[in-house]
Amino acid sequence: MCDKIREQYPYLYETHLHTLEGSACAHYTAKEMVRACKEYGYTGIFVTDHNWGGNTAVNRKLPWDEWVNLFCKGYENAKEEGDKIGLDVFFSYEAGYAGTEFLLYGIDKEWMLANPTLRHASIEEQYELVHQKGGMVIHAHPYREEDYIPEIRLFPEWVDGVEAVNAMHSNSKSVSHNAPEYDEKAIAYAREHKFPMTAGSDIHYTNLLGGGVAFKRKLTSGADYVKAVLSGEDYVLTNGEYWYDKEGNILSEVKKSN
Repeated sequence: MCDKIREQYPYLYETHLHTLEGSACAHYTAKEMVRACKEYGYTGIFVTDHNWGGNTAVNRKLPWDEWVNLFCKGYENAKEEGDKIGLDVFFSYEAGYAGTEFLLYGIDKEWMLANPTLRHASIEEQYELVHQKGGMVIHAHPYREEDYIPEIRLFPEWVDGVEAVNAMHSNSKSVSHNAPEYDEKAIAYAREHKFPMTAGSDIHYTNLLGGGVAFKRKLTSGADYVKAVLSGEDYVLTNGEYWYDKEGNILSEVKKSN
């Protein structure tokens, strides 16, 4: 998948990925997802399994500590495999509120264990707790329309950025949620509020789409990703078929080597 932009931004990260351990809608284990992402050419991934407010695979009735420990198995199994084969794996998750979803970055398992109020936190309270940790809240696919999303709800006061490019929407190989206009609306929303834009695949299977964010340097942690996005560092976005700049403008097609 070599091209001129990839040469300039060689470090590609999948920022939206689900595992069978943590997400009921996923189809492959964490280790299988890691191996697929390594083979594709990603530098690293963020495991963003669904929490108790979304399509989680973990029993919501469990005590908090037990729930967190089981929920984090997706990330932990992915990290173990990533360390073995040379793929960076970072912790994050997707928080659901009656169909409205947010990607939380720069947080960790210890933070979750120390904050059992997360289970009943409002969107505003979630934002404050994430910020206390130095993390970042990104509104995931804000204009997606599906049966599990009763209405489009926007919370510009309580997010730090927007997932403006979701490969499930705009990559021609996507088998679900395929509607490029969802991304077009998300880009317009981010521009209106001058939000940083991110990109990811929302991937649930090993037949990857190739979406994500690419940098000129290698990220060192989830906190480093937060700093890079919020500080305005140079990066590009992709849905696996097109490259976009940080303002959501298409730069070029992604040239595949195969």
